[in-house]
Amino acid sequence: MAVDTATVNRIGLEKGDYRGLPTTLCQGCGHNSISSQIIAAAYELSIPPERIVKFSGIGCSSKSPAYFMNRAFGFNTLHGRMSAVATGATVANRSLRAIGVSGDGDTASIGLGQFLHFLRRNVPMVYIVENNGVYGLTKGQFSATADKGQVLKKIGENPFLPIDVCQMGLNLGCGFVARSFAGDPKQVKELIKAALGFEGTALLDIISPCVTFNNRDESTKSYNWGKEHAEPLQDVTLVPARDEIQVDYDPGTGSSVELHDGSILMLRKLHRDYDPTDRMEAVRVLEESRSAQVLITGLIYFNPTQPVLQDVMHQVETPLAALPEASLRPNAASLEALQADLR
Repeated sequence: MAVDTATVNRIGLEKGDYRGLPTTLCQGCGHNSISSQIIAAAYELSIPPERIVKFSGIGCSSKSPAYFMNRAFGFNTLHGRMSAVATGATVANRSLRAIGVSGDGDTASIGLGQFLHFLRRNVPMVYIVENNGVYGLTKGQFSATADKGQVLKKIGENPFLPIDVCQMGLNLGCGFVARSFAGDPKQVKELIKAALGFEGTALLDIISPCVTFNNRDESTKSYNWGKEHAEPLQDVTLVPARDEIQVDYDPGTGSSVELHDGSILMLRKLHRDYDPTDRMEAVRVLEESRSAQVLITGLIYFNPTQPVLQDVMHQVETPLAALPEASLRPNAASLEALQADLR
């Protein structure tokens, strides 16, 4: 039977080969839109699903990996423990490309300690935070990213300042920090594609409204607020390394960032002269957006110079999981010599 080449990617797979199970989340949930863009990004980049490994913790967001790439391996961990499990897995098998999907509670509350060390170690994984400001799976309590003064029915008023996931990424040296909005699927897809071409930790904080508990107009995690206050830093387009790069724009209106795999991330300036490689500018923009109550989206910070965890550990190129036992365990003579030194 002939294959319609118009419906398959470069490795002969259809988009359906990247899909997962039917969603069980609420209709209109922003998490479903993000899953769709993960599917689209992997399909367009022609990544074999079997080369992907998926991780999650606990919560509505952590159900998302079930909804994309059935052919990929996955691990649903304990609440807040995705970072630790993903670190071990990527150390054991560096040949796999890791995608982690967490939530604002899973990351910024119970999992905060492990998340911070995950960032400072620069574990090679696309880390997506589906951020809705509430614990949707347990009936809508405030999470650590909820707005101060926000009021929810039956919950009351939140008295605490929110944690900014992107600011934590900058503080801990993360080399790829981006923010997007589930209601902007084009930007979400292009940022995911760029993140998949980054060698270290690629942190994507995606505002993903909870239509059941936190879609009030005054909430910064709602659809209406996001659409009315979104202010993109760039018009983001990824040009894959395999394609001929042809760029046509006026001087001073665009810039490009080369990723580790040779792909070019094209950034077209929209309203300001913004350089994502300037860390202090990234800090200023985040603080400015917080003070002005603006949802800044796009690539906030990019720094490819920090070595990934596997290189810091001087790991061999062959995945540890593929090495024979003889290479992993010292022989009797080596153990005896080591013990002799310790006596």
